[in-house]
Amino acid sequence: MKKSTSKFDKVLNSSRQFGKVNHEPDSSKEIQINTPEKTMPFSDQIGNYQRNKGIPSKSFDNSKIYIVGSGIAGMAAAYYFIRDGHIPGKNIIFLDQLHVEGGSLDGAGNAKEGYIIRGGREMDMTYENLWDLFQDIPALELPAPYSVLDEYRLVNDNDPNYSKSRLIHKQGQVQDFSKFGIEKKDQLAIIKLLLKKKEELDDLTIEDYFNDSFLNSNFWYFWRSMFAFENWHSLLELKLYMHRFLHAIDGMKDFSCLVFPKYNQFDSFVTPLKNFLVDKGVQIQFNTLVEDLDIQISGTTKVVQHILTKQDGKTVKIAVGPEDFVIATTSSMTESTFYGTNDTAPNITIDNKSGSESDGWKLWKNLATKSDVFGRPHKFYSDIKKSSWESATLTCRPSAFVEKLKELCVNDPYSGNTATGGIITITDSNWLMSFTCNRQPHFPTQPDDILVIWVYSLFMDKKGNHVQKTMPECTGNEILSELCYHLGISDQLDNVIENTIVRSSFMPYITSMFMPRAQGDRPRVVPEGCTNLGLVGQFVETNNDVVFTMESSVRTARIAVYELLNLNKQVPDINPLQYDIRHLLKATQALNDYKPFLGEGFLRKILKGTYFEHILVERKEEKEEHESFLTEQLSKLKDWIGTFRN
Repeated sequence: MKKSTSKFDKVLNSSRQFGKVNHEPDSSKEIQINTPEKTMPFSDQIGNYQRNKGIPSKSFDNSKIYIVGSGIAGMAAAYYFIRDGHIPGKNIIFLDQLHVEGGSLDGAGNAKEGYIIRGGREMDMTYENLWDLFQDIPALELPAPYSVLDEYRLVNDNDPNYSKSRLIHKQGQVQDFSKFGIEKKDQLAIIKLLLKKKEELDDLTIEDYFNDSFLNSNFWYFWRSMFAFENWHSLLELKLYMHRFLHAIDGMKDFSCLVFPKYNQFDSFVTPLKNFLVDKGVQIQFNTLVEDLDIQISGTTKVVQHILTKQDGKTVKIAVGPEDFVIATTSSMTESTFYGTNDTAPNITIDNKSGSESDGWKLWKNLATKSDVFGRPHKFYSDIKKSSWESATLTCRPSAFVEKLKELCVNDPYSGNTATGGIITITDSNWLMSFTCNRQPHFPTQPDDILVIWVYSLFMDKKGNHVQKTMPECTGNEILSELCYHLGISDQLDNVIENTIVRSSFMPYITSMFMPRAQGDRPRVVPEGCTNLGLVGQFVETNNDVVFTMESSVRTARIAVYELLNLNKQVPDINPLQYDIRHLLKATQALNDYKPFLGEGFLRKILKGTYFEHILVERKEEKEEHESFLTEQLSKLKDWIGTFRN
């Protein structure tokens, strides 16, 4: 690329910054002050200035890119190698042990045999990297020149998402979900957690920190069921989530903070992205298990020289040239899934010992033996009991269940509009069962009289309230029986079973990335000393982003590409709304259920009639003025001063 920038040689040759970009700036450590040395945007400075095209320092036309895993992280890496690295698509090849692309973003089946989606992704408008990617990927159904982002906006701008039945109990009765119900001491604990440094929270669990009053609050029902947190999961990850979604906390009760695609995650995102990459010449090689990387280590420098694969039962070694790069997904949250049907429970033949030998963990385990910079995978795969849960996909013809579902939906589920608006959680369920009906059809070719419903439960070790088994022990029909009991339609179970196909999925590692961790347990995206290797997905370390989102997968891919190619581009840190006084105040009011917080009355007095008076939420139903002690004393002081004027 020297020729491309030759007209700028005088500037570049005299620059102290050229080629020294911090590709992953950290907003939690950066002091935002302008100096002569500050030439790049601040760490979380979101905006069009970040949309510059990357200019590689040299041509990579002859470089080959090997990407292990064709999930969203790997596919995003391919996109950024093409867009920002200017690498020809034909030079990029995926190596995947599966037989279909998409990784954990699945969506398959048909109306006759039943559809299946192992999980879903709740989406946020602040996913800057995800939308950076999909603003350029051609839409699934809109004509050119429209993108996936355009399609997404068209649906969500015109069909608001919210729930009218977020919590239910007592055989299908809607439970009051208007309040978080957090005690003052627990609100203070949340504030203290936000103030703590990340380094203080190594290996701590949520239940190590929070009291039972917090863990039994409505807030925790909302949070844990929405994000799939367990009490024994990482306190550090919970803290990161609270920072990441601070701006959305007030909308978590009714899901008005969320946006959803028209179809399932595979058809909405994987299919159009795969089509784009294949059109660019990218190759996808399935049924290829990558077991290890042959890495030459010299001092702190680490260079991948060969990729060791298993293809059709044979070991095949792929040479990696001096100009080539390797991107590897370290593991998968849906590794070793076990499936069930209406008449069968998942045949779970895995435990902690055998699970550690599964194919999905081999590459990371082998890398970890070579150097500490590759992390400690055993922290994440060693306790299946604490990292698993089960989901079930229901393919429903009209039935008593569908009629009950209609009562809980915002719109008729057959209308194509928002249905439940997100998961409905059954608070008195021993399994802590939740279910959701997204916009229908959920699959492009789904028949008009079919609904696709997703069900999952967090508590795997408890027997059901009605079916005296744990969920993994249950057949699909028994799962229906438990669900119908909680909906108050047990007397119509035969009708529901007759018209519902169930495909269940037990996932041993679905929340393994939430397991308590310490610094160094997860490798960095480009581990120290690696010159041609990037690690992506849900098991690598970023500065401040969370796991279990499509955004974090795309972020890791983007960091890997920019760092390995040393592009003059940064990956901005998470959206800076956590520092915005408006969202801090809004979150404070929401967590206190809009009752006056300490000093609120005084603050309202100061802001009243000023440019900033709108930053406090004004609730119409709470017109009564609540004054703090400080406000009352200020009023008395004004009256006292008035006596001298008279």
